[in-house]
Amino acid sequence: MTARTRTDILLLAGFSTFLFFYGIAQFGLIGADEPRYAQVAREMLERGDWVTPTLGGRPWLEKPPLYYWQAMLVYRVFGVSDAAARIPSSIDAALMVVGVYLFFRKFRPGVEVDAALMSASCAGIIGYARAASMDMALTATFAMAMLAWWSWRESGKRIYLAAFYGCIALGMLAKGPVAPLLAAAVVVFYSIAVGQRNLIARTLWAPGILLFLALGLPWYMAVELRNPQFFREFILEHNLARFSTNLYHHPEPFWYYIPVLLLALVPWIVFIIAAFAESAGVWWRERRTSVDLELQFRILLCSWLIVPVAFFSISGSKLPGYILPAVPAGAILLADYLRQRLETRTRTPKWMAIVHALVACAPIVPAALIGYIVAEHRMFGGPLFWIALAVALLLSIGVALTLIRRIYWLRFVTLIPVVLAVAAVLKLGTYSIDEKLSTRPLANELASMETQKLPIAVCGASREVEYGLAFYRDQIVARYESGNVPAHEHLLVAPRAWKANVDELTSGRRVTFLGHNTPQNLDYYWVGPPPSMKR
Repeated sequence: MTARTRTDILLLAGFSTFLFFYGIAQFGLIGADEPRYAQVAREMLERGDWVTPTLGGRPWLEKPPLYYWQAMLVYRVFGVSDAAARIPSSIDAALMVVGVYLFFRKFRPGVEVDAALMSASCAGIIGYARAASMDMALTATFAMAMLAWWSWRESGKRIYLAAFYGCIALGMLAKGPVAPLLAAAVVVFYSIAVGQRNLIARTLWAPGILLFLALGLPWYMAVELRNPQFFREFILEHNLARFSTNLYHHPEPFWYYIPVLLLALVPWIVFIIAAFAESAGVWWRERRTSVDLELQFRILLCSWLIVPVAFFSISGSKLPGYILPAVPAGAILLADYLRQRLETRTRTPKWMAIVHALVACAPIVPAALIGYIVAEHRMFGGPLFWIALAVALLLSIGVALTLIRRIYWLRFVTLIPVVLAVAAVLKLGTYSIDEKLSTRPLANELASMETQKLPIAVCGASREVEYGLAFYRDQIVARYESGNVPAHEHLLVAPRAWKANVDELTSGRRVTFLGHNTPQNLDYYWVGPPPSMKR
């Protein structure tokens, strides 16, 4: 192993550890999805069932199993916890970074570390690498699949085409048919753009298709045999209906994913736009002639960048994580753009360096104020704001001056504000995030008041509270307004505004107010059994 290789390994390991793993337990699971997915994996592990996902003991067939399998393995090693639930996504992100590095080292040497760290430091990747969800698993497998496809395209070696099909099969186990569908769309779009439609037929390689079926289909067949409702729930409702309608109440305008993508590609967005515009411009001028392989690679990356955005823009249901598979393409496109500029010794325009520096350093301000923003839902102009703003402006000046002189330092100087922003969130914001957005503090409050573990119910509480309590207490949570009022004594959690409903639904039963969770405005009670049960 050479000294350079050792340095590369240390850099990738150090940044991946900090960006993806460090501090993942500093705040609890947030939203409805994180605790729900974490609990499904726990229930599968407790039953020793690797086929049927369950939630509250009932089949829960909305998602494929790859994340659950990963979480089950992590639970076995580290035990069940919110940190353990997030580790699979962190590992997936780290593996993707390694894959990008190895690809560039083999096919585009010279900027392999830049490509890997640019991929790692995109805001979208950092965020989802720290989330207990399926999005990072799909993104990592899809990224490695597309890089494998290009490796076959450039080298002609079928082993890479086999890797493409294997990764797409894992992507289908991560989040369903969207993986092969997006891969097919990117390959078709690219092949038409470069005038080589024969690539479509050449990609349809029988051994690769058999490998895809061998890896991707067994679980789908097994879960359908055990759960005849699987096809209706998973394919018809959670894929087709989710895409074509607003069945799950996530409506957004057609242009929704444009700002989402721009934010997900921070801090690199300025240079990524420049790389995309340059590549598209050269392709347009040369589209009627033979396009060289270097430009073809960038056209593939441009196709990979825009196809997921265009595809999900026409969806009736939109969530930010849907377009995460497009994010690595932007970082890889930038790395190849940087490689070409270094080879040609092209200087960076002053305006581009200045705008990039401002965009890259701007997140320091909201990161430093994240605790206040989460708690109060607004920015403020106190001393911390002005300190953070001064740091961001001074740092942006340094970044801009450095890049004007030499673009080689792009990766190094841009990672400084990234590290500062992540550190600020972890140092200054995790307490507020935990108190305001996670059910973990509430679950701890309830546990501290119990002499024995009681059943629990909610009334008017959000899904986030319901699924959070289910995970942190490892219990089925009853919901009053659904008519599911426990007959025995239990704990009840409800927003203060629902007190009249609580009084009505507990009429005739002894109710003791236990306390109030101020950050989330939730009351909690002890509810005794009905008088008839006492007799």
